[in-house]
Amino acid sequence: MSGFLPISRSEMLEKGIDRFDYICVTGDAYVDHPSFGIAIISRVLEAQGYSVGIIAQPDWHSVKDFKQLGEPRYGFFVTSGNIDSMVSNYTVAKNPRTEDSYSAGGEAGHRPDRAVIVYCKLLRSAYPDTPIIIGGLEASLRRFAHYDYWDDAVRPSILIDSGAHLLTYGMGENQTIEIARRLATGEPVKNITDVLGTCYVTANENIPLGLVNLPSYEMVCENKKEYCKAARLEIDEHDAISGRALLQKHGKRAVIQNKPMPPLTQEELDKVYSLPYMRFYHPSYEQKGGVPAIEEVEFSITHNRGCFGHCNFCSIAFHQGRRITCRSEDSVVNEAESFVKNPRFKGYIHDVGGPTANFRKPSCKKQLTVGLCKGKKCLAPEPCAALEADHSEYLHMLRRLRAIRGVKKVFIRSGIRFDYLLQDKNDAFFNELVENHVSGQLKVAPEHCSPSVLDAMGKPHIEAYEAFAKRFYERTRKIHKEQYLVPYLMSSHPGSTLKDAVTLALFLKKHNIRPEQVQDFYPTPGTISTCMFYTGLDPYTLKAVYVPRESGEKALQRALLQYFNPNNHALVKQALIKAGREDLIGYGEGCLIPPFIAKKQDFAGANAKNRPHSGLRSLNDRQVPPQKGNGGFRYGKAKQGKPATAKTTKKPVQK
Repeated sequence: MSGFLPISRSEMLEKGIDRFDYICVTGDAYVDHPSFGIAIISRVLEAQGYSVGIIAQPDWHSVKDFKQLGEPRYGFFVTSGNIDSMVSNYTVAKNPRTEDSYSAGGEAGHRPDRAVIVYCKLLRSAYPDTPIIIGGLEASLRRFAHYDYWDDAVRPSILIDSGAHLLTYGMGENQTIEIARRLATGEPVKNITDVLGTCYVTANENIPLGLVNLPSYEMVCENKKEYCKAARLEIDEHDAISGRALLQKHGKRAVIQNKPMPPLTQEELDKVYSLPYMRFYHPSYEQKGGVPAIEEVEFSITHNRGCFGHCNFCSIAFHQGRRITCRSEDSVVNEAESFVKNPRFKGYIHDVGGPTANFRKPSCKKQLTVGLCKGKKCLAPEPCAALEADHSEYLHMLRRLRAIRGVKKVFIRSGIRFDYLLQDKNDAFFNELVENHVSGQLKVAPEHCSPSVLDAMGKPHIEAYEAFAKRFYERTRKIHKEQYLVPYLMSSHPGSTLKDAVTLALFLKKHNIRPEQVQDFYPTPGTISTCMFYTGLDPYTLKAVYVPRESGEKALQRALLQYFNPNNHALVKQALIKAGREDLIGYGEGCLIPPFIAKKQDFAGANAKNRPHSGLRSLNDRQVPPQKGNGGFRYGKAKQGKPATAKTTKKPVQK
């Protein structure tokens, strides 16, 4: 246990610590692995010479657990964990989840709703004068007034609700180092108002000059166009080069956001990943079977940060940012070589990825000097003319990893941006990806097939996916392998009408896709899609966007994605009639369902000899508790023969 940071009084005394300099509070079980934000922040603090304690998943019904390690000399760093606590606790249907992959044994119920707010109030009760700094995804995405899906209302900044002194947004290593240094020198936390990548609260009469004024909390609550204006400014100014400082008034106080902190340099990022992580959960969780979230990430490697793909429903752009930063090849190879010395390592590196696996360079040189373009996307609806698609460095790194003695296979399980890959004129990466790095299934994210829905999502049109799929299966057949694409698909996204859902069902039938699970759009704080969901407007054009809100319509759209399931017959029939597509009800080859269902074989259809493949829907990368394994939808047939069967699990795990 000596390699882990202390989580109890006994471990604290064992290390000879009478008082911690800083204490980190997290809503996750303590897993000392760099895929956990709190592990990085705590190790970064330790590397600066501070003593650090961990309070993991404290009982929030009293202050007892918050006092177990005593009062730190300088302050608390607080996070809800790797994902928003509300997403962790509830499904998109707002039903309580029965499992939590970030808790020992996968048990649910170990973190409160709105964990950051709850933790901060209890800390304030226990230690009224101790500085509290909040960060992580929940704090970062809720730093301004935001629509909250679970309340179905606009909530104020989490800084206002929590009473914390400072908020670090984005990837917070350098913010943490600067704040910790200044607190340790005795500077009052109320004076620390100029650190890049942070937010603080001040009285309206103390607002600095020269800030961009967002519509106030009161305005965005009352006027949806003002909410759109705020959402667009928040996204557009989240750039380390072109981003400006922002303010948003909340009554007599204002939330001030300083300019973004520049991304870590490659040297700094390498240093972060070289810190002495134990790369496993704390031994105290062993009696419950450990923490499920470690299973997929223990022998996975994160090589990059950021995503210039910027899908509208994804939180990455508003958290990590759109600019790509990456570790050096040597750093990645050194991490892989350390796996070989681990007795649990079986020779398989599960992933070499990040937000998007095949992004390793900026999309163009211009963004390095002037920042990323505001109000535009690098890849959608079509690739920008300035895009530079180059996989050579990523490929070289993968080759080095494959050559390590003791490594049997190197897989890529993070999402591949297929539209970017298609722009690379060199086929070397594509060929080696298909030949060496697919573990039976490859994750890709077309999301939908309707042009209007894809435009609302900020995604390329379906023709790009079809071109990629064709190449993938041609190459797969050529090398005599049986492997499949795992296309993510989403129902009920803003812009998706019932007719669009029918179009998607027909697309699935045409391409022999049978998803076993489907994902409804989940409105999470800070995304453009959530703004559309709340306001019914596109924040960049202020044009009306159709939003499927009612549970009944969502059920119809979701059922259409599983039109082949006999249990969905009544819903699919209702949806087709409502959409005016009764022509799809019948026994013809082009029909989706028969008029009546007496036996399950009525669903066999005209294409029984070319039976579609099925698979388990994975929920990674969208702030949703992930699933174990690499299941998903399958597309087409790579070769004749029995398709691989996706394994299911009751214990969700993570990206």
